[in-house]
Amino acid sequence: MEKLDSIIFYNIDKAIRAYRNYAQRQLKANGFTITIDQWLIIKAILENPGITQNEIGDLVFKDNASVTRIIELLVKSEYITRTPNPDDRRKTNLEVTKSGKEIIQKVQNLVEDNRKIALEDVSAEELEIMNSALLKISKNCLNTKK
Repeated sequence: MEKLDSIIFYNIDKAIRAYRNYAQRQLKANGFTITIDQWLIIKAILENPGITQNEIGDLVFKDNASVTRIIELLVKSEYITRTPNPDDRRKTNLEVTKSGKEIIQKVQNLVEDNRKIALEDVSAEELEIMNSALLKISKNCLNTKK
């Protein structure tokens, strides 16, 4: 029987969780009250004007309830605004505020430092191979009809 640490998907998940935990600890240690998920959602809104909550969920791998809860917190923290869509009452328009843009900028340097530390001793060639393999795995899983 194979051991957990020999299963590629276990190791991918373990690496992602280790990185997220590390990144969250770094945010807290540097005085930020924002979470990784909140940062991701602000970035998603900034990079995709007019994005819907469902689209945000797909982009950041969160269910609708989680996205709604995070957006509520971001509105309360005044990092984003939410206004009714005049063309469709079922939708809301999300916009990043000035303080939301500022927090993204402040956290960006820390995020880049976190990545450097996480990728220490990983060569450019290894990164390229890993990225290519992960993209193939995603494609295989998304395109299967089984």
